[in-house]
Amino acid sequence: MNTALTGKLDFPQRRFWQTLLLSLLAFGLTGCGINNIPTYDENVKATWAQVQNQYQRRADLIPNLVKTVKAYAAHERETLEAVTEARAKVNSMQVDSGIINDPEKLKQFEAAQAQLSSALSRLMVVVERYPDLKANQNFLALQSQLEGTENRISVARRDYIAAVERYNREIRTFPGRIWHTIMYSDMPIRDTFEATSENADKAPEVDFQ
Repeated sequence: MNTALTGKLDFPQRRFWQTLLLSLLAFGLTGCGINNIPTYDENVKATWAQVQNQYQRRADLIPNLVKTVKAYAAHERETLEAVTEARAKVNSMQVDSGIINDPEKLKQFEAAQAQLSSALSRLMVVVERYPDLKANQNFLALQSQLEGTENRISVARRDYIAAVERYNREIRTFPGRIWHTIMYSDMPIRDTFEATSENADKAPEVDFQ
């Protein structure tokens, strides 16, 4: 008997229409932004990883930088110790992706990095007193690497701030606010970096020429 006349569908036909309806439903939900929040969350984590990576890059440069400066200016002990201690404080912090969900720890991390930046700035002022040090090839190479790293830190921080802003905006506005309430209520609004000094968003000047 013709299925069109009976109003019934055989199994293959039912399966086809079920698959089509599910596909249309999935497409519709995607278009409504159901996946935006987890997508933006992953972007926040990825940009944070870059922030960590660039700060670690800077920390790895410091021992050789201190050693090179010390060879020419050993009596600048206070300044050299300040850099070494600030680096040790940064390295002692337990930092992982979970820190972006803990505003207090994020502030502590930011403060420690700012302290290290300040100590490095004081070290660079000392360097100006030693023309032979400024001409040293090893120092020049470290100078170039440090300058590049400071610029990358600035870019990484900027990208992280933008990622957090996009994520937070999605949670607070329609339709993301609805999806957050229904499906992603465990995902929090996140804090971001704050300027700790004037022009803190700009890379420090490390050109000693």
